[in-house]
Amino acid sequence: MEPENALQKFDVLIEDTGERYACSDSRSLLEGMVALNRKGIPLGCRNGGCGVCKVAILDGDYETGVMSRAHISEDDQRCRRVLACRVRPRSDIRLAVVGGMKKSVCRPA
Repeated sequence: MEPENALQKFDVLIEDTGERYACSDSRSLLEGMVALNRKGIPLGCRNGGCGVCKVAILDGDYETGVMSRAHISEDDQRCRRVLACRVRPRSDIRLAVVGGMKKSVCRPA
């Protein structure tokens, strides 16, 4: 029997590139993405204030932290556009990269 506080890992698919990575429920989607060791993934502030890591969640469940309304409007959030630094997976996730991070993530490795 697993301890009640055991970390869960979920599969995250970046739709734009077909890349997958494992992300635990204790890490943000951005932290997991950085573990891909791709050069050029912009990290910004990592606290939801700069808007650099905007993604659209296409499928899956997640939990969000506070994000700046200057970068994520209420409409964005309703449409599942969020900041990867402030999102933790609660199931497998399929996402698309949007905004300024797209050119860094979607370029050939």
